[in-house]
Amino acid sequence: MSPSLPLKIDLHTHSHYSEDATTTLKELVHYAKKRELDGVALTDHDTVLGARRLSKQKHILTIPGIEIETLNGHLLALSVTDPVEPKCNINETIERIRQLGGIAVIAHPAVVIKTGLGHKIASVSNLDAVEVINSTTFPFFLATRQARRLAERLRLPQTAGSDAHHPKEVGRAYTLIDADLARDDVIEAIRKGRTTPFGEPLSWALRLERGAFGFQRKLGGR
Repeated sequence: MSPSLPLKIDLHTHSHYSEDATTTLKELVHYAKKRELDGVALTDHDTVLGARRLSKQKHILTIPGIEIETLNGHLLALSVTDPVEPKCNINETIERIRQLGGIAVIAHPAVVIKTGLGHKIASVSNLDAVEVINSTTFPFFLATRQARRLAERLRLPQTAGSDAHHPKEVGRAYTLIDADLARDDVIEAIRKGRTTPFGEPLSWALRLERGAFGFQRKLGGR
């Protein structure tokens, strides 16, 4: 039986295992609890190393995953612990995610600046959900509205995630999920659309911190 209150889970986070992120696994758990989350999906870029390690601890429900760069944009693979080859077409990538027992979610599909699958998609029947709220998108409300329209057009469940790359960003967006506190039940609930997305954009202060880190990273790479 599902709990009286839905679970509050940030379905899109990154750790320092992503080259462009700084959050340690300990910080991820700390800020998730500070934000009163029941769980997080750790979806580092093209690697599952952090997700594997976080899944071994018992401090918070962890959905292991990965953010995959496809030829058509980014996908979130949720409930996978093996890597998925990047830069393949979307259908090949989704098929691989399914083979690993996971689900495929379009990541930030209507983003103006970041690479996404775009709101022009007419029909991709084998997708599982659309991320309609992502705290890092800009302009936030326009991107959110476009993503919601896409989800409605495709008749797919809607999710939300912070896309946190730094500790203070964790939990800025999250998905309420009508499920038991168990990974398999959460994944099944997402498939069946028992989800409600919530979230807010990153503050300008946090965006400036992101920009400063990105600039320092570029200088360090020279």
